[in-house]
Amino acid sequence: MSKKISKNSYRILSAILAVLLVGVMAVQCVYWAGGFKPKKEDSETIYRGSLTRMGYTLDQVVVLSRHNIRSPLVGGGSLLGDITPNEWVEWSSDPSELSVRGGVLETEMGEFFRKWLEAEGLFEKNEKPAKNEVRFYANSKQRTIATARFFSAGLLPTANAKVEYKVEYDKMDPVFNPQLTFVSNAYNSDAEKQVWELYTDTVNKLSDNYSLLADVIDMEESVAWREGTVTELRTDDTKLKLELNAEPAMTGSLKTACSVSDALILQYYEEPDEEKAAFGHELTQEQWEQIAEIKDVYGDVLFTAPLIASNVAHPLLQEIQKEMRTTDRKFTFLCGHDSNVGSVLAALKAEDYTLPYSIEKKTPIGCKLVFCRWHDENGKSYCSLDLVYQTTQQLRNVTLLDLNESPIAVPIKLSGLSTVDEGLYEEDAFMARLQEAISEYDAILEKYTSEEENKEAA
Repeated sequence: MSKKISKNSYRILSAILAVLLVGVMAVQCVYWAGGFKPKKEDSETIYRGSLTRMGYTLDQVVVLSRHNIRSPLVGGGSLLGDITPNEWVEWSSDPSELSVRGGVLETEMGEFFRKWLEAEGLFEKNEKPAKNEVRFYANSKQRTIATARFFSAGLLPTANAKVEYKVEYDKMDPVFNPQLTFVSNAYNSDAEKQVWELYTDTVNKLSDNYSLLADVIDMEESVAWREGTVTELRTDDTKLKLELNAEPAMTGSLKTACSVSDALILQYYEEPDEEKAAFGHELTQEQWEQIAEIKDVYGDVLFTAPLIASNVAHPLLQEIQKEMRTTDRKFTFLCGHDSNVGSVLAALKAEDYTLPYSIEKKTPIGCKLVFCRWHDENGKSYCSLDLVYQTTQQLRNVTLLDLNESPIAVPIKLSGLSTVDEGLYEEDAFMARLQEAISEYDAILEKYTSEEENKEAA
């Protein structure tokens, strides 16, 4: 009798354990599906869970940051106000300015970097840096200045760090302005040809993205649709505009769709209610990625073709090089825009990448391009390059960050440049690549100026 009871008890216990195991597996699936970061050892081939390079000592960090969550340009009379019959969410900031959520998220990112730099030994606890050891420099827009201030509050909470901005408030600083400072007929022709060779197929594949976007905003019920100022979004009507001292620009459906995509993605980050963020629609993670892809493609078309990237990123590349050559500098924070991050990566000849756990696959809101200098036990120097960003769920949930719950860090591979242990580049080779990217601008000037002069002489 006791043996029978023992067997029954064993069967019951086994059943309970099985149920618990299934429950744990289900929770883990939800955890992963929600965009949370698995442990480093579970996904070594996807990304590094840390900026740390084991066995190396950190000497310097230069960060190129995109601003954090901002409000879109919405309201009566704007495209976004007329292209949907739905009401956009009420924002905590004026149009185009950093939102309260964006400020909180950026402070958390600064806190994470503080803890990481302390763990690496580059900063003391509650670091109060000496003169010139730390620099914060932002474009003169509210969202970039505010991002730098919030980041500095998290990074150096007791130091009262100064944030530089160099031109009149709300104007574009030439260092951060992704403008074309050289154009010519021949250059424009070659640049446009290069853009469409690279991205025609990509743009042509956006039909489904456009249809989804139009459905989500109920575009055909909008004032703009009824008045004919907006019609069906097409993949064959995009035209580029390349003008001197202006950002590359475009006309057509991709521009219109990007404006809406950008606003919807920002609304998704800002609004806790997912259905409200999607105007009452239930969207999957994949559908949000489809919407975000429109904005990603727009940025690629305008800023990442090699001839354009080398032109628009030139001043910022020089600034990065100057900071990395400043021997007494420990940490630099340069705050600009997604166009800055995308064009710098393209000018450095970064290999193609797709970011995990983010609906934005190229330059997520608040992302940081992190340049680091390290040395080994023999004193030899190396450089690393990582793209660091909060996951979509960390953004939506305002997740507190630390060394255990960290943002994602994806190492960037540069085409034709070999890495050594821990994915590091030898310093000389890395700095040579940076100089090559800077020199490419001079090569463009020389080539196309000579061609124009030869045509005029003929």
